[in-house]
Amino acid sequence: MNGIIHQCSHPNDEDVHFRISEEKIFADIFHYLEVLFRIIKPRKVFFMAVDGVAPRAKMNQQRGRRFRLSAKEAEEKIKKALDKGEVLPTEARFDSNCITPGTEFMVRLQEQLKYFVHNKLSNDKLWENVKVYLSGHETPGEGEHKIMEFIRSENTKPNHDPNTRHCLYGLDADLIMLGLTSHEPNFALLREEVRFGGKKSQKRITAPEETTFHLLHLSLMREYIDYEFSELKNKMGSDYDLEQVIDDWILMGFLVGNDFIPHLPNLHINHDALPLLYKTYMSVLPSLGGKTRLVSCVFPQFLVLFDREHFNEVFVDLKWFESKVGNKYLNEAAGLAAEKEAATDDEEEEDDIFETEFRQYKRTYYMSKIGVDVVSDEFLANQAKCYVEGIQWILHYYYHGVQSWSWYYPYHYAPYLSDIRNVSGLKLTFEHGQPFMPFQQLLAVLPAASMELLPECYRHLMTSESSAIIEYYPLDFKTDLNGKQQEWEAVVLIPFIDERCLLAAMEACNRKLTKEEKARNCHTECAVYSYDREMDFAYASPLPQLFPDIVHCHVRTAHIPMDAWQVSLDHVSKPVDRSALYFCGFPTLQHIKHKFYKKKGGVVVFQQSSRGENMLLDILPNQEGETTCDDVAAQVLGKSVFVNWPHLEEARIIAVSDGETKFYLEEPPGVQRVYDRPSTPPPAKVTCLSDKEQKDWIKDVQGITEYYLKRKGIVINETEVVLYGQLLTGRKYVPKANGVVELEKQWAKQVLPFAYQAVVKDIKAFCSSLACFKSLDELFPPTTTVFMVGNPYYGAMGEVQDSQDVIKDGRIRVVFSVPHEPQLEPLIQNQHKYSVKYSPGYVLASRLGITGYLVSRFSGSIFIGRGSKKNPCGEQRANVGLNLKFNKKNEEVPGYTKRTEKEWLYSAAVEELLAEYLDRFSEVFNNVARNSHDDVFYEDDIWPGEDQNGAEKVAEITSWLKSHPVSSISRASCDLQVLDAAIVERIEEAVEKTKVKKSTKKVRVTVKPHLLFRPLEQQQGVVPDPDAEYRLFDRVINIRESFTVPLGLRGTIIGIKGAEREAEVLYEVLFDEEFAGGLNIRCTSSRCYRLPPCALINLSHGARVDHTGHKLTAIVKPQPATGGNFSSYRQLAGLNHSPRSPFIPTQVGGWNAHSRFMYKLFPISLLFLTQAETQFEDLIANLKISKGNQQTPPPPAPPQGGDSQPDGPLSPQSFAMKGTLVLKEMLKIDSTGTGSQSAQETSNSTPPAAAKINVPHGDAPVLPSPAPAASANALLGSKVSELVTLLCQVKLSNGLMVHGPQCQSEHDAKEKAAFFALQRLNSLGSGFPLPPPLYTGVGQIRPPHMGAVFNQQGESVFL
Repeated sequence: MNGIIHQCSHPNDEDVHFRISEEKIFADIFHYLEVLFRIIKPRKVFFMAVDGVAPRAKMNQQRGRRFRLSAKEAEEKIKKALDKGEVLPTEARFDSNCITPGTEFMVRLQEQLKYFVHNKLSNDKLWENVKVYLSGHETPGEGEHKIMEFIRSENTKPNHDPNTRHCLYGLDADLIMLGLTSHEPNFALLREEVRFGGKKSQKRITAPEETTFHLLHLSLMREYIDYEFSELKNKMGSDYDLEQVIDDWILMGFLVGNDFIPHLPNLHINHDALPLLYKTYMSVLPSLGGKTRLVSCVFPQFLVLFDREHFNEVFVDLKWFESKVGNKYLNEAAGLAAEKEAATDDEEEEDDIFETEFRQYKRTYYMSKIGVDVVSDEFLANQAKCYVEGIQWILHYYYHGVQSWSWYYPYHYAPYLSDIRNVSGLKLTFEHGQPFMPFQQLLAVLPAASMELLPECYRHLMTSESSAIIEYYPLDFKTDLNGKQQEWEAVVLIPFIDERCLLAAMEACNRKLTKEEKARNCHTECAVYSYDREMDFAYASPLPQLFPDIVHCHVRTAHIPMDAWQVSLDHVSKPVDRSALYFCGFPTLQHIKHKFYKKKGGVVVFQQSSRGENMLLDILPNQEGETTCDDVAAQVLGKSVFVNWPHLEEARIIAVSDGETKFYLEEPPGVQRVYDRPSTPPPAKVTCLSDKEQKDWIKDVQGITEYYLKRKGIVINETEVVLYGQLLTGRKYVPKANGVVELEKQWAKQVLPFAYQAVVKDIKAFCSSLACFKSLDELFPPTTTVFMVGNPYYGAMGEVQDSQDVIKDGRIRVVFSVPHEPQLEPLIQNQHKYSVKYSPGYVLASRLGITGYLVSRFSGSIFIGRGSKKNPCGEQRANVGLNLKFNKKNEEVPGYTKRTEKEWLYSAAVEELLAEYLDRFSEVFNNVARNSHDDVFYEDDIWPGEDQNGAEKVAEITSWLKSHPVSSISRASCDLQVLDAAIVERIEEAVEKTKVKKSTKKVRVTVKPHLLFRPLEQQQGVVPDPDAEYRLFDRVINIRESFTVPLGLRGTIIGIKGAEREAEVLYEVLFDEEFAGGLNIRCTSSRCYRLPPCALINLSHGARVDHTGHKLTAIVKPQPATGGNFSSYRQLAGLNHSPRSPFIPTQVGGWNAHSRFMYKLFPISLLFLTQAETQFEDLIANLKISKGNQQTPPPPAPPQGGDSQPDGPLSPQSFAMKGTLVLKEMLKIDSTGTGSQSAQETSNSTPPAAAKINVPHGDAPVLPSPAPAASANALLGSKVSELVTLLCQVKLSNGLMVHGPQCQSEHDAKEKAAFFALQRLNSLGSGFPLPPPLYTGVGQIRPPHMGAVFNQQGESVFL
């Protein structure tokens, strides 16, 4: 829990401007817990453990960390900010030291956590069957150790299921050790992704849904440890015990670092300390029979060699340095002691100079680090005893719990390994004692800077000169890296608290505590909460202005005694053999034959290639002979297999290829069957690959091979056959005959390639599931909430009614709520008025009077170093660029920069910012322009005058940049499609106008069950309508229950964030109402959230496919993207800022071949109207033709009469319907023409046409028709022609006017205007390359190529 508290309260300590309210902290903690609950999906227990009072051994580490973070680092950061002229907020910053037991903040947090548990158990169905343990700050012990006490206690019970699965969340690395100590096979650790190399001032992640979480599977780690020490198997035979090896591995990890004792000298992980320990261990253990533990034997006999080898490396350097300084000994006191010992000890006289120097070297360490005057045998023996005692205490703590609350290691430094001798006979006993009280711990760990967290009566003990314990609160102290590299690893040299002095000093103050303070200073038991329907009472909210009271609380509470989970020291866990069964979600290295070896493979860990050796797995070739495509297709085509070994995922194989031949399934659209029965063979087809498809196959193989090697450390060798499959997304209830429902697997649409040799077939897999529904009665009982996924009322939320009278006919009675939707069409058509306008860099450059190079450089990063180019001073550099574009990370700053395929575009805000920059600091621009080839510029070169201070100028620039609003705007991926803030604001206004009407109607209907979607945990991950496509401005509804966003809340898509997989796409949704946990994404209130497609139903998609309204849409299929699609996507992406098109792509996240996907567009499917024989006349009737000169008049206002004008414009798709049918007829028009008569005859009976076609009348002046500029000028400048010309204009329903050419024939004008309109519609899907079909069985029709079309501004539109 403490990791969540820290993350939600102070996510970035580097930002001295950050402020947050306590209410916001509590709300964020609740939200984080909800997200973790949904990720883990616990079945039995959800244990929330907050750190209580820690053992004294841990307090020393806590004390050093709090002194460093609060008293030193925070003050230095604030001072630096003030020195730079930064203005800090007046509100007090959050002191993270308050996250310590006994503070007022922790008391309030505990009350909020109690409320949270009661609320979730009472109102969230997902929590009803789970027991919730809440061990708060008042219960002694570290959070993770309290959880492990519970797990150990459960393991001792006779009815314990050895296959119980555990998932432990936390950020500390020692959780690995804790998990392994349990010897549980199904144990995983959940934590946020660790990223290195980024800026310290990175923006806070706004939502945990955006956070990348990683699962560390200890089941895999156990197998890798087994491989690491496989050498012992050959030497020890049956004496080899993996569980004992794991225990010893944990101990070796303690030697290089832990929270309770300091690390051994010169034994550092980054100096390959662990491989040395492993090598020593493997050489020693066989000689000991495998039964003797490390502490008594390995230390004195073998690890002592490490100290000597390390000293031997520095011995030569020491002698050289001593000769230079003219002193026999580097440390005079240590040298004199060595001489005195050598003079009095006969045996010492016989030692060589190396041994003398070695002893002197260690004496220097003890005298300088620990501060002793004489390094005697008694001192060394005590050092050895304390260290071994510490090791023993730690082992007890991790395996059995706290054995002594009062023990601690009394030194800042550890002894040398060679000085830990004669320890096998030590008698180590621990006094259990009692934990500190909360206020005692506060005084023991807090610095004086955080004294406000203590009760008033104790504060003077930290600051008063007369305080008996004032020496324990130094204002200034030193730190020592002691061989480490990071500042947080440094030893904080502050005195250890003397427990007796502390308690004595507090004694006189205890009586001054108030009643409330005394209540805070206590220990309480862990509480367990469970859902009980019989319980019904009101639970008052501790923060009613933020969280409502619980009117009906159904929670039963019990308390667990603090010693209830103690386990005897002789308890041994029984390991379980699970080799015959695969537990889904818990990977194993079994199932595929492979060999292993250590080698420097450059496996990517934490975004960097590892520099050391990696344990590589090498898949062995098939022993059954050559793998042929025919045989593989016969085995797996149309079946489900497990892919991505060892992290197995189920997939349905739809194609098999060897690079020349391809077997594929020929299925109807929308069919995703698994052909696992002999009676239903798969509909397989075979084809030969084209040259391009063969090249794509090679790229697939190369990508798979590199991914396995660089990311997983697995060598898959030669790939002969590639499988193409669809991953399992979840399970969905599907109605069958006679009212039966079955839970069927659902597969993704996206097709991914997999290497055949890394695929697992025919294994027994265990996957947990809740109680399944068997019939429609069970699936749709009365009062159940459902959503409609068919028309009419697509996406509407409803409640199931009593359906006993219709359920036998396969129907469900539902009452749907259909609210009035906001009208966004006018905003969509006019969005260009509110969108941010972007221009190329050369446009800004011409306006500013500078070069395009300077615009490009200053909008990115500009580094200024100290000194001059010829004489640089140090490595310190300041970035004085605007940081508005990030090429390597493919990120842009919305509202300021936008990336296209070929160039960066900039808004007017960038121009204003650059103009101000140029006005303030023109000398920087001049220097960069003169040295355009340099990467770094220097202060003295920019400001060479003696009276100019370059450092002050740089500080002035950075301060000005930080004060500008652009510094606080977060950047976004260039692949993210977004609506600008001005458009979002108008969407909010449209929604608010709709709320005034409050016109929600109730509709009672009987529905076929397959058109209903019920939110269920078993169906999480399943997309309600797989055919739905998403666009900006689309209206959606949240259908995910037990989520931050309330169920059934409607909203509008304002952003689309792509991903490598379909299911990982996130949509930014502006919801119609505010809600707790909402985000502020370019909007005025916290009503936004980012959701995956499985959480939404697209209301607008339902309207588009509603054929009753004659609305059509493009068929959109996701396919792996190829490199050639980048240009096409950028052209298509521009449609999101133009009148809406049915071909706008959405879920596109990137352009890596075969890793991301884009949409493949198919031609519009046309519906034919009934009166086909009159369609040509209907279209002609809507063409009004006027005669005029070459200067064509504008269209007049629509007439009022119903006979002369159609009722209203129809959609472009409807126009395409009618126009496509009559185009052939139009080409057969007689040139003598009777068009006017035909139009007159049919005007009275004409239904609304596909498009409103306005033809100007008379000789009134008009705007020039869209044409190239030269043509327009020619028209305007020409003399009035004696020839009479005709022109047709077609107005589409989206407001777009399509002009036909000027013709001398009335019929030509009609014909060509209609053809231009059709061309405009069809061009929406043309003009860009399509990816080749992945399987030839899936047809792909390329839209006909159309030439350039002209819009109203006279510019070419390439769509």
